Amino acid sequence: MDLLDSSHWGPVWALLHDLDRDIAALYAEAGIADVRTRYVGPLIQLSRHEPSTIQELATRVAVTHSAMSQTVAAMRRAGLVDDADNVDGRTRRIKLSARGRELVPFLAAEWRATETSVRELEAELPYPLTRVVDDIRRALERRSFRDRLRANFER
Repeated sequence: MDLLDSSHWGPVWALLHDLDRDIAALYAEAGIADVRTRYVGPLIQLSRHEPSTIQELATRVAVTHSAMSQTVAAMRRAGLVDDADNVDGRTRRIKLSARGRELVPFLAAEWRATETSVRELEAELPYPLTRVVDDIRRALERRSFRDRLRANFER
């Protein structure tokens, strides 16, 4: 079999996409279809630690600065965040807009419902996904993915 015709973890990505789609459907039912699931963590963090820099948000939600910068730009276009009064001209801080602040209670409730639902789902499994992730991390501590990739790389 040609490995170019496969995606071994494709089903994992598809499952995550399906779960994300179901969360987005909840937003559509609530009339906020323009809110993306990737906004929720940063918006909740902003509601708890406002104002924040892009780097602070990136650290809190465990993504790269670049990814958070793109998310903040999208949230700004959606009217969910504004620039904060910046006391230091070298550092840009952002804060929730009035609309973002209005949506946070709904988004926090969705986050809690999602976490509860995922935990319920995982309890039904004979081998929880969190255990799989821990096992993969331990295997990667023994031999990194980069080392595995290099060993299997052919030009």
